[in-house]
Amino acid sequence: MYSTILVPIDGSPGSERAIDRALAFARRFDATVHALSVVETGGEPVELDQERRDELRRRAEKRSRQATAQVRDRAVDLDLEASRAVREGTPHRVVLEYAAAEDVDLIVMATRDRPDVRLGSTAERVIARADAPVVAVRPDEDGPAVDAISYDRVVVPTDGSDAAERAAERALDLAEAYGASVYVPYVVDTTSYDLEDTTRSMVGLLKEGGRNAVESIAEDASERGLSVKTDVLRGVPDEELVEYTEGVEADLVAMGTRGRGGATGDVLGSTTARVLRRTTRPVLTVR
Repeated sequence: MYSTILVPIDGSPGSERAIDRALAFARRFDATVHALSVVETGGEPVELDQERRDELRRRAEKRSRQATAQVRDRAVDLDLEASRAVREGTPHRVVLEYAAAEDVDLIVMATRDRPDVRLGSTAERVIARADAPVVAVRPDEDGPAVDAISYDRVVVPTDGSDAAERAAERALDLAEAYGASVYVPYVVDTTSYDLEDTTRSMVGLLKEGGRNAVESIAEDASERGLSVKTDVLRGVPDEELVEYTEGVEADLVAMGTRGRGGATGDVLGSTTARVLRRTTRPVLTVR
């Protein structure tokens, strides 16, 4: 399913959580792990002279070499093939270029540690533009050790879109590999309607559309021999989904992104972007 896994690292606590999950995936699928660290260019204070800038760059490169070597060594200790690389440039661009050049089929990386910031971080830009699926890991996740990481409960939200269907296919593949139970929620977006003016028949049609969407995925899950539960909810989609994933104690949430072009939030889709910012659960995104 996955043969080449990329984990971009920056030495942060979030990177450590991402490394653990990348190694766990690699063990499950006997994949090669690529550890990549990017020395960002152009970010030095303008008041520094060239000599000082060069010194800061050398220190950053040294830290990057050490960090990627540690990941490689951990992978080797787990009898995994591993590669490491240090590159200079704009982080999200370097990650995307590296992933394309190495034919990476899964990226595992940490998101920001603040749920209230606007989109635009390296992780969010990679998620919006990567051809490969991305597992976004919260930096404050109190995750288990590599040996204990598993995926027993996978949540696959759907809105009936093609993006959601693509994410569902990947999620069910993963659930099948781990023998996970699958949860498929659909949220009737009450923010799009004036509830006082919405007729009962209209609400019924919206719910019927939701049931059709979840049943399509549930049928696929059942054919794979997976345990599956569907739910049609009402409310603000991202709020309902975050609450739902917490309620079922999801090990992974799978969501689609819209594709290339536009601002990051538009490309991700507003619901996916908000869930990424607010959830405490790892999120698998599929473009």
